[in-house]
Amino acid sequence: MNKLTALIPTGNEIHNIEDAIASVDFADEILVVDSFSTDGTYEKALEKASRVIQRKFDYFSAQKNWAIPQAKHEWILLIDADERVTNDLKLEIQNILKNPNPDIVAYWIGRNNHFMGKQVHYSGWRNDKVIRLFKRDLCIYEDKKVHEEIIANGTVSELKHKLNHNTYTSFDAYVDKMNRYAWLQAQDYDKKTKSITPYHVVVKPFWGFFKHYIIQGGFRDGFVGFTIGYMQAYVVFMRYVKLWLLRKNRR
Repeated sequence: MNKLTALIPTGNEIHNIEDAIASVDFADEILVVDSFSTDGTYEKALEKASRVIQRKFDYFSAQKNWAIPQAKHEWILLIDADERVTNDLKLEIQNILKNPNPDIVAYWIGRNNHFMGKQVHYSGWRNDKVIRLFKRDLCIYEDKKVHEEIIANGTVSELKHKLNHNTYTSFDAYVDKMNRYAWLQAQDYDKKTKSITPYHVVVKPFWGFFKHYIIQGGFRDGFVGFTIGYMQAYVVFMRYVKLWLLRKNRR
């Protein structure tokens, strides 16, 4: 069997780190890359992981691209601390490592998303997938501040089974997270947005809500779906507010 490094980037994830590590206990190496957590994540990771290294966080793709070459083995399974590898997914990954297709360098993995204590079946999250199983020397993350994805130098396939993903701890924590993401997105959008107009702060937020809640069936997820649609509109609006502030050198 080809050997596997499970790579987990962390930053103040004490509520997640033990379960995240436990879900990848089949890996030959569990490498935690911590951004100088202050809540005990680093100390707990030292107890549970094969190896823990630290780097100051600047933005997501930079952190991951620094971490990937640190992996000991050719195949990497990267999971966020709020994701869990199910038993079915574990068996599928192990089978791939036993009988690898030499032409495939990476795999998309779908995600079962949970929000506010409920699995989300629609709301634009239904077909959510990310490249998380890949060859170390043939893949790199695109240089984006947020919502980055792998660029693979070769063929990418897709796994049948999914990760469990629970991005929600509390509503206040989720809003704080969306605000942090909006600041990062503002930096990305600064490169491609000219003048900020009513289209950006009125039409686009409304479209974000309409797309998630109506077109992508968020109404079928009940109040949780409405909240997701509303938060999508809020994040789009805040992205351009923060872009305006960024250009004025204000916070």
